[in-house]
Amino acid sequence: MKVVVCGGAGYIGSHTVRELIASQAYETVIIDNLSKGHVESVPAGIPLEIGDISDALFLDAVFQKHQPDAVMHFSASISVGESVEDPLAYYQNNVSATIVLLQAMNRAGIKKFIFSSTAALFGDPDRVPIASDDRTHPVNPYGDTKLAVEHILKWCDEAYGLKYVCLRYFNACGAHESGDIGEHHDPETHLIPLILQVPMGKREKIFIYGNDYATEDGTCVRDYIHVTDLATAHIKALEYLVRGNESNRFNLGSGKGYSVQEIVEAARKVTGHAIPAEIKLRRPGDPAVLVADSEKAEETLGWKRKYVKIDDILATAWRFHQRFPSGYKH
Repeated sequence: MKVVVCGGAGYIGSHTVRELIASQAYETVIIDNLSKGHVESVPAGIPLEIGDISDALFLDAVFQKHQPDAVMHFSASISVGESVEDPLAYYQNNVSATIVLLQAMNRAGIKKFIFSSTAALFGDPDRVPIASDDRTHPVNPYGDTKLAVEHILKWCDEAYGLKYVCLRYFNACGAHESGDIGEHHDPETHLIPLILQVPMGKREKIFIYGNDYATEDGTCVRDYIHVTDLATAHIKALEYLVRGNESNRFNLGSGKGYSVQEIVEAARKVTGHAIPAEIKLRRPGDPAVLVADSEKAEETLGWKRKYVKIDDILATAWRFHQRFPSGYKH
């Protein structure tokens, strides 16, 4: 079976490519415009088609050349703050470009689609842990663009027979166990890499925004899922469709989560660095707890996390950052 991975040179996409290769069950082709992805993360021998999913002629040529059976879609802009500042760019890249991709798939007769969605589409949740069928009400353009695509997919199924799985999750983290690939954003906005910049000598301290939340230690609690576990979930989702199942959506989470303070303490333990932290005022709109319930994914897909302890997750991230202190740019 041949799979095209859109965004396969990016963070989660590159780890999914590694797992597809490791399974020895799939031929893999990467589509990436390299605006956020890194050519250094592409394994030797894996075809890399450099182009944009908003380019219909490019997609038609790639699909004609490789004749894939399925598409995994990771190509999206992901910054909540940036989406608020420039919502039109997010709707253009995350929604309009995805429509172009789906149209090209329809022309090529590709009927299996795995969508990397987000738990941000739940907004301020009615309950935690958040179940897959809980009410969706995104509070930022980023979450809304992902929800818009999920709505589009529903109608594509009814009209064209496109079978899809949407996977929603919060914070991907960690790195491949080899240390060869990991998380490198520029600029960096994610908590764990920001924390690790302190022992790397790139910043003096880490800021914690609020310590008066209704949580055990007063800091926000979030889900942190190892990127390889997310990668295996995407493959499990594809296997689910291959077995002839109907389209579906699943949340991926820990069911418990970790507080910001717990993440900082774990990083201190893993790195052996003091990692000074400074408490700042709360950021507007930050809920106290955001944790996803993955019971449906575990039961239906047979998905199980390999990385359960936050120390183990951080150790893989630390290994990558030590090996690549400036990211993929040595």
